[in-house]
Amino acid sequence: MRELPPDEALHTVLDRALTGYEALIDLAHTIDDEWQYVTDLAAVWRGRLTAVAASRTRDAAERPVQVAAERAIEEIGLITDPHRAIDWLSTFPQLILLAIGEEDRPPPRPSAG
Repeated sequence: MRELPPDEALHTVLDRALTGYEALIDLAHTIDDEWQYVTDLAAVWRGRLTAVAASRTRDAAERPVQVAAERAIEEIGLITDPHRAIDWLSTFPQLILLAIGEEDRPPPRPSAG
């Protein structure tokens, strides 16, 4: 596991998670028959993680959060099978949300224009 900074911002952790997620999406997209499913699933979870990062820009990531997120990021980095990547497209974001305490929070609502 990479060395973790002591006072890392939560949005930085989420940015790293999103980078890892993009690689997972790219791998899953190699299955032509699942392209639309992968695209739709990725859009939902990418949007959720991005919204959480935007709403928690001032929060710090405590050490256990950093460790949990880093281990999840490392785990998806080991995936080489595109079918397994598809399996992780919803699992990984949920692990990240659980690690940062977002699992019980409703998704942010769009602002009323």
